[in-house]
Amino acid sequence: MQRMTAAHIDREAIRENFALTRTLAPGAQALAVIKADAYGHGILPVAEALQDLAPIFGVATIDEALALREAGIPNSVLVLEGVTTVEACEAAQAHDLMLMVHAKEHVVMMSGMSLSAWVKVDTGMHRLGINAADLNDVIERLQAGGVDVQAVCTHLACADELDKTTTTEQIEAFGRCTATCDLPLSIANSAAVIAWPESHADWIRPGIMLYGVSPFTSDIDAVRGLQPAMTLSSEVIAIREIQAGDSVGYGARWTSARASVIATIAVGYADGYPRHARDGTPVYIGGNVMPLVGTVSMDMITVDVTDHPNVSLGDPVELWGRNVPVNDVAGHAGMISYELLTGVTSRVPRLYA
Repeated sequence: MQRMTAAHIDREAIRENFALTRTLAPGAQALAVIKADAYGHGILPVAEALQDLAPIFGVATIDEALALREAGIPNSVLVLEGVTTVEACEAAQAHDLMLMVHAKEHVVMMSGMSLSAWVKVDTGMHRLGINAADLNDVIERLQAGGVDVQAVCTHLACADELDKTTTTEQIEAFGRCTATCDLPLSIANSAAVIAWPESHADWIRPGIMLYGVSPFTSDIDAVRGLQPAMTLSSEVIAIREIQAGDSVGYGARWTSARASVIATIAVGYADGYPRHARDGTPVYIGGNVMPLVGTVSMDMITVDVTDHPNVSLGDPVELWGRNVPVNDVAGHAGMISYELLTGVTSRVPRLYA
C-alpha cells in the first residue's frame, strides 16, 4: 500500500459498544443494526465481530441480507425495509430471513409462505409503517397465512432532540395501539437507548452507537463510554512556507494573515472527506489538533501547522477517530456523522484490528 490513507476499524470497540447497549437497557434484547455496510465499517467483518453477541442483525435490503447468508453468517437477519415483490419473499423464505411488514400489501405477498416477520406501525414519523388502527387486523391476517409474527415495532422521529415532546407522544401512541398485542415490542433506536429508558421495551435496535458515535450534538453522560470504531487516517505529503497575504487551495478561499506553514494531507472528497468542511475543521497531527485551511480538493486537504513546528513529511494524520470525533468534523461541514461514515469511498482500504 503506497498511499497511506485508510480507515482503521476496531472490532473490539464495536463489541464493547454493543455491551454498553446491554447495560443501558438490561431488560431488553438487542438487535444490531449493520445496514449500509455497517455504517461504512464493513458488513461482513462487523457481523463476524458481533456474531456471538447479537441474536439478530438488522439490514436495510434483501441484498444485504443475502450477502450475510452467502458469507455463512447464521444469525437471524431482519430486512428493515421489507420487500416489494413475491420473488423477494421467496428469497427470504429460501434463506431464512425475517421481513419487516410495514404495508398491508405485504400480507398478500407473504401468505402461504414459511416466513417470519416483524410488523412496523406508524406512530408519527410517517415514513414506513401500517396505521395503528390496522395493526391487529394485519397481525391476524399474517398469522392466518402462516407467517410467524415475532415482534411489533415503531420508529422514533426525534429521539435525538431531548427538548421535543414528539418522542413521548410516539411512545404513548405505540403503547395504546399495542395494549392488547401479546407480542414482543421494539421502539428504541440508539438515541432512545441512551436517553429514553421508557422506550426500551423487549427489543432495542442500536445502530450508530455500535460504531462509537453519539447520536446527540450535546454532551450526555451515557455516550462517554462509547469507543470510536473507525479512525480515518492519512499522512503529511508536503510542507510549504507561505507569506502573509498568500492564499491556499481552489478559489483562494483562505488567505493567511501572517507568514505560515502549510501541510498538505493525502485525503480529499474522493475518499469521502467532506468537500464543504470549513476553515478550522479539526485535524490531528503529532499530538495536536490543527485547523484545516482552504477548500477540500479531490485528493488533498491543507492544514495550518504554523504553531506546531515539529510537523514533518510523512507524519501520520487522524481525520476523525479517538482524537477528533467524527461529529466535530460533520458539524464543521454542515453534515451528520452518518453521512461521513457511510460516505468513505471504496478507494480507502478498511484495515481491521
